[in-house]
Amino acid sequence: MTSKKLSKSDLKGIFWRSLPMEASFNYERMMSLAFAFTMSGVIKKLYTNKEDQKQAMKRHMEFFNCTSATSPFIAGVAASLEEKNANDPSFDASSINAMKVGLMGPLSGIGDSIFWGSLRIIASGIGVSLAKQGNILGPILFLLIFNIPNVLVRYFGTIWGYKLGVSFIDRMASGLMDNVTYAINILGNTVIGAMVATMVVIKIPVKLSGGKDPQTIQSFFDALMPDILPLLITFLICWLLKKHVKVVYILLGMLVISILGAVFGFMAV
Repeated sequence: MTSKKLSKSDLKGIFWRSLPMEASFNYERMMSLAFAFTMSGVIKKLYTNKEDQKQAMKRHMEFFNCTSATSPFIAGVAASLEEKNANDPSFDASSINAMKVGLMGPLSGIGDSIFWGSLRIIASGIGVSLAKQGNILGPILFLLIFNIPNVLVRYFGTIWGYKLGVSFIDRMASGLMDNVTYAINILGNTVIGAMVATMVVIKIPVKLSGGKDPQTIQSFFDALMPDILPLLITFLICWLLKKHVKVVYILLGMLVISILGAVFGFMAV
């Protein structure tokens, strides 16, 4: 019997079908339908028998939920296992879903922290800063900075997932992905720090002395450290969040203080 083998074109099909993954979502099985669609081309290639195709599609209609950018890696590993299942009658097909369950959690943690927790903040910070200046590069850079890594991770994740197969679990255990996530988070925190200094503006123009060049509370704080007030306000908000103060209350408090400060002239935010 001729061995069934997936080609690079088949793996590219996984990549392309994974792009609209967020468009198919339900609260019962989350992204199961989207994952099944991602695997549909591979299933048709590997299984010529209609009943085998139905069983494979049902297999991938089970509950699935993972960061969409890292999901193609799981699809690549699943494609490798489906290939083994198509060529080896003794292969345990239940191990395919077991693998998916095992990878969903770790890859969701990595994907969410990198793409939603860090990269989105970095792209937003750069994009908003330029957009505030009326620079058309603002929205363009936002889309490029966020989407180029997203697409690259999807494409190469598919290829690497297929090549590595289940051996990727051992590589994760070595701490490689923890180091990558740690480095990305450092970069994200650096950008957030820059956003505090450039986008949080607090001025206290209250005079402390008279004369031609009077000293103000703002000039006093600036002499201690430029932009110290935005930093202190940021730390205060972080402390309130740790104390489980509702975000709505924090926003309302900031709004009231800002309005009162502007009306009475003791603060400009």
